[in-house]
Amino acid sequence: MTKVLIIDDERPIRSVLRDILENEKFKVDDAENGKLGLDLALKNKYDVILCDIKMPEMDGIEVLDKLQSEGVETPIIMISGHGTIDTAVDALQKGAYDFIQKPLDLNRTLVSIRNAFERSDLVEETKTLKRKLSKNKITEIIGESEGIEQIKEMIHKVAASDARVLVTGGNGTGKELVARQLHEKSNRAKGPFIEVNCAAIPAELIESELFGHEKGAFTSAVKQRQGKFEQAQGGTIFLDEIGDMSLSAQAKVLRALQENKITRVGGDKDISVDVRVVAATNKDLVKEIADNKFREDLYHRLAVILIHVPSLNDRRDDIPLLAEHFLKIICEEQGVALKEFEPQALEELKQANWTGNIRELRNIIERLTILCDQKITAEEVIRYANPK
Repeated sequence: MTKVLIIDDERPIRSVLRDILENEKFKVDDAENGKLGLDLALKNKYDVILCDIKMPEMDGIEVLDKLQSEGVETPIIMISGHGTIDTAVDALQKGAYDFIQKPLDLNRTLVSIRNAFERSDLVEETKTLKRKLSKNKITEIIGESEGIEQIKEMIHKVAASDARVLVTGGNGTGKELVARQLHEKSNRAKGPFIEVNCAAIPAELIESELFGHEKGAFTSAVKQRQGKFEQAQGGTIFLDEIGDMSLSAQAKVLRALQENKITRVGGDKDISVDVRVVAATNKDLVKEIADNKFREDLYHRLAVILIHVPSLNDRRDDIPLLAEHFLKIICEEQGVALKEFEPQALEELKQANWTGNIRELRNIIERLTILCDQKITAEEVIRYANPK
């Protein structure tokens, strides 16, 4: 239900507005002066605030200023019987949503309130989306263990070059973060970062996905399409789980690396590409080569620089840092006050067997954030996290 706060020192105005708004099924609070209204606005969440400008003790502009300084994002509609153009402009410049003169045109007032409510709803949806998307923007590598410090040093040394990098490590260890750091610290940072999950694309479609296709190349090719290599022009292409790529696609990737050229499926024209290639795998490619499942020449083209990401079980001292990091992010995503771990709770997390690595840890922290109160205890970790 939409909640509206009316701040006005004139009782008849408050009564008329309350009757009309309650008739429209709005929930209404009112205050007879600026100080009381400010207190209500700071303690409660309203969808819209109606505030008179000329009031004793604290006028409406002061209330507006205070609410703005406190970060209150509720749309505020200023109303006044002594308004001038300068007053209206001043109120709007200070952040008011609208300005309405007395005597109030009730239809105009209702329209303004509904529009303000829609705007408030849109702002809240935008904030929710930003919280959800924020985790996709986080590329910082968290940790101070020896293995992680070595990775950070390696990234620092090789990022500025165009050397191809092969990142190895188990599922959920953070191989994508390494790839993104290499891109963001490179001279190509302003270019695109294009990710391809080779394991998620059917073998018959991988070539079209990577190199694009011409119109009519196959039944569903109703128009020409650029592939990921062309989309990554001037930037970085990240070939995740490259160990799952078909041998025929591997041959074409090898040509792209050798000649910096690709050919779309169904086409015969060479297209020059300028991309940096970073690949990742959870497989032992040396063994895959021995089993004739991976091309040795492609391996040597990709593995100019090798970076291995250790499992979480091999970097347990980083778990408290990671847990605190994820807790902060998830609390922001959930829109709740920041929670905290008791010291023993972090010790319990360090003792767990993290077969799912960083991905599993993040899921557990999200579970604890939802199920636990302000302080997360060791008993709750044992109960909800099910450490093995």
